[in-house]
Amino acid sequence: MSTSLASLPGARILPVLTVLRATMAGPLAEVLVRGGARCAEVTFRTPEVEQALKAMAAHGGLTAGAGTVLTPEQAERAVAAGARFVASPGFDPAVVAKCRVLGVAILTRIVTATELLRVLRGGINSSNGSRPRHSAAVPVLKSPAAPFTQVCSVPTGGFGHARMSGYLAHPAVMTVGDSWMATAGHLERGEYPEIRRLTAGAVARSAA
Repeated sequence: MSTSLASLPGARILPVLTVLRATMAGPLAEVLVRGGARCAEVTFRTPEVEQALKAMAAHGGLTAGAGTVLTPEQAERAVAAGARFVASPGFDPAVVAKCRVLGVAILTRIVTATELLRVLRGGINSSNGSRPRHSAAVPVLKSPAAPFTQVCSVPTGGFGHARMSGYLAHPAVMTVGDSWMATAGHLERGEYPEIRRLTAGAVARSAA
């Protein structure tokens, strides 16, 4: 069954994670949950990503998904490892079709209204928990979103703590995702208390 981020308490914040070693995943899942996060995206960029995803998915308080998924085969591996949703850096009909077969939601990146039309026609819609995701600034986000009032999106990346509120205030935004709450540097240095603090601050701001 596909997971809609909208159905998860505390899911207005989506930590996007690059987990270099699987041993980091269990402690990371715990501090994210203690900070109030209820979902997380593990990018498919590291050698131990599947083991890390399994460990995070095993935490009962966290819905784990896979990011940077480029192929149907990666989507299949991600779901086998416990991913409840898949995120792709662009719209690939083959990846979308595979996610439909696997029964998981997919987030696919767009910038323009033309791209939004393509993903809507390709099966990205709220009925199956899937969403478009923007990387643009809020003024740009308003342009493609304006004619599509039924669409809720998941903007991701590059806006940081200071700009998060502007995104969350936009009526077309369901969830925001970014990596600053738990960077690779935080994990390398074992700064789990700091990850919890940053996550708790982001969650509190999302509820304000």
